[in-house]
Amino acid sequence: MIRYTLKCPEGHRFESWFQNAAAYEALAAARQLRCPDCGAQDIEKSLMTPDVRPARAHTPAPLSPESEREKAIAALKRKVETEGEYVGLGFVREARAIHEGTAPERPIYGEAKPEEAIALIEEGVPVAPLPFTPTRKTN
Repeated sequence: MIRYTLKCPEGHRFESWFQNAAAYEALAAARQLRCPDCGAQDIEKSLMTPDVRPARAHTPAPLSPESEREKAIAALKRKVETEGEYVGLGFVREARAIHEGTAPERPIYGEAKPEEAIALIEEGVPVAPLPFTPTRKTN
């Protein structure tokens, strides 16, 4: 996994994780990346700073309150997990079946490899990456 700092033409900066550099390039070329602030699709990589761990004796600063973006992502996660059906690793198969009409239409979410998600997009199946990691359901 690789984390990129991204920016839109309006100057908004945000971070996102990708399986690898090729996954980022494929999503950017397909215009599947969007700014979470303004919805712009012309997203490009920005300069990144490495994460450096503080010295062991360092006292961590108190946590700052959640930003508006973090609150919005948390609200989206609650909505998706409340209203959608978690299909786990069967996401690609189920999304295709819904798109083809062989499975009942409903909101689903789950997990897919980047190359599988790209294949769905190329087939016209309406899918999008989530800006959070779903809570794995065991039952």
